[in-house]
Amino acid sequence: MPRLPSSDGVTLAVHDLGGDGPPLLMAHATGFCGPVLSPLAAHLTDRFHCWTYDARGHGDTGAPAGLDWNWRGFADDVLAVVDGLGLQQLYGFGHSSGGAALLDAEARRPGTFAALWCYEPIVWPEITEELKASRRPLINGALKRRDLFPSRQDAYDNFASKPPLESLDPKALRAYVDCGFGPDQEGVRLKCPPFVEAAIYRQGLVHDGFIRLDGVRCPVTVGWGGRSMAMDRDVVEAQVGELPDAELAMFSDLGHFGPLEGPASVAATIVRAFAAG
Repeated sequence: MPRLPSSDGVTLAVHDLGGDGPPLLMAHATGFCGPVLSPLAAHLTDRFHCWTYDARGHGDTGAPAGLDWNWRGFADDVLAVVDGLGLQQLYGFGHSSGGAALLDAEARRPGTFAALWCYEPIVWPEITEELKASRRPLINGALKRRDLFPSRQDAYDNFASKPPLESLDPKALRAYVDCGFGPDQEGVRLKCPPFVEAAIYRQGLVHDGFIRLDGVRCPVTVGWGGRSMAMDRDVVEAQVGELPDAELAMFSDLGHFGPLEGPASVAATIVRAFAAG
């Protein structure tokens, strides 16, 4: 597992998911870890060499004490992987906050990516009091998240039996349990602590990435799930409208965890989008 330095004293864990073709960098959502995207990558490795990484505070990437969790750091992580691996002619896929990180990285360094595919990137056109109120249950839920289980199997059985993770593809859920938990004296514990997840959600409400979207000049596909409880259609339509070269891909049967719920259908649209680009 390569380890690459990023900003703020962070050292990133990087995962080679294999494949042949141009490189495709895959960025996971908040609370997850890079290998959770392995089932999606399995549908892409005949066309791309897939790479992923654990963002700061997730998986096998730690974080120094006192980190402010400003979302600029997640874009720093993207660029650190690109530079550390020497990736060129690069494509990018990002889910949720991972999509926001890719967009911000490209806006800050135009030409890094040949094309991007972002599923419900957390980039708000406007931060309103209504939006803040709507995200409060998410933050409170993260703080109350159960982070300790007797075993990985117990964790898997728990998540598979109730929302929101019951909808995940079984291989994606297994990857989450395997990469997202580490050994503890009492069993296995989440590597991304609840207070870190909550802090990241809070910082998402002050992330100013929308004002930089017009600097993203590469083609972008923005995905949206018709069953999403996290983002309304008007938000992704605003993102598409602000990006210079973008289109919307809709999935009526998927929610906010779409890439982890229906990896085959999402992968098919990624292949089509990047072939067109």
